[in-house]
Amino acid sequence: MQTRTTVAGMSQFETETEPFRRELLAHCYRMLGSVAEAEDTVQETYLRAWRAFDHFEGRSSVRTWLYRIATNACLTALEHRRRRALPSHLGGPSADPSAAARADDSVSWLEPMPDALVKPLSGDPAEVVVARQSLRLALVASLQHLPARQRAVLLLRDVLAFPAAEVAEILTTTVPAVKSYLQRARAKLDDVAPAEEDFQEPADPRQRVLLDRYVRAIETVDVQALRELLHEDLVLEATPGRTWHAGVSVCLPFLQRQVLDAGRWRMLATAANGQPAAISYLRDDTGSYRAFGVIVLTTTATAISRINAFGDADLVAAFGFPQVLPTEEEDDVAEPTC
Repeated sequence: MQTRTTVAGMSQFETETEPFRRELLAHCYRMLGSVAEAEDTVQETYLRAWRAFDHFEGRSSVRTWLYRIATNACLTALEHRRRRALPSHLGGPSADPSAAARADDSVSWLEPMPDALVKPLSGDPAEVVVARQSLRLALVASLQHLPARQRAVLLLRDVLAFPAAEVAEILTTTVPAVKSYLQRARAKLDDVAPAEEDFQEPADPRQRVLLDRYVRAIETVDVQALRELLHEDLVLEATPGRTWHAGVSVCLPFLQRQVLDAGRWRMLATAANGQPAAISYLRDDTGSYRAFGVIVLTTTATAISRINAFGDADLVAAFGFPQVLPTEEEDDVAEPTC
């Protein structure tokens, strides 16, 4: 019999459960829309699983068992929390590029997910692409419109490919109920999700080229270079403010007023939600560059079609970057490899 109080029991538990930690984190993030909440839920999942491991009889796979614990933990959490949102979910765009972007702490804002935390360790290109596509920022934002159980069924069936019978077991319901939830979830998602053709393949190297050009244009205040990068139908939204803008004719003047200032910003490339991203640092009165937040870009093959700015310095730690950049006399900051 397995004994969780022994070293051997712990070793067996880790051997059987650890391979699923990253995919469980991705699943909880899709459900909850928050990196911190997803990490907390995965920790809770493993604690519950460890406590119950002695009694696991193997009637389902370890993977299915862990997903049952994690999914139900997410459902419980969602009973007491507001859905996560982006500014574009809360009203129409502002046509005034000078409109003040006042913070609104009454909203639970959607957060970006670092690729490094959820990238499959197998390195299988097909698995990596599927993982990234199912974590696209716009898709995760759309999932937040679904009732919690519909969201869970859609993810378990359409993203994770669990059979309907296993989904019914995970959610302690019936197969007909699963089919009903899935039908309604798909219909709702069709109404709110962006069209597939709007997205560039996550592994396309042109995304990194566009990111590098964007960072350079912001840091050097090159308005012309920035204009050349932006799609005519660009959308720009920045949390924690509700105000957002649509169309390059409004977005570019907003960037000129609010962002473009020589030497004010530094940005370090990274990746989030299978998309090009940058950690942004703002220069303070002492000349130090302090963490400001995360920028996530949505791109076509040749242009940036959406800029999502998350003005939350706490997110920077989740991406493995420092809160304050080293001075010029210190070593350069390298991109995290974790």
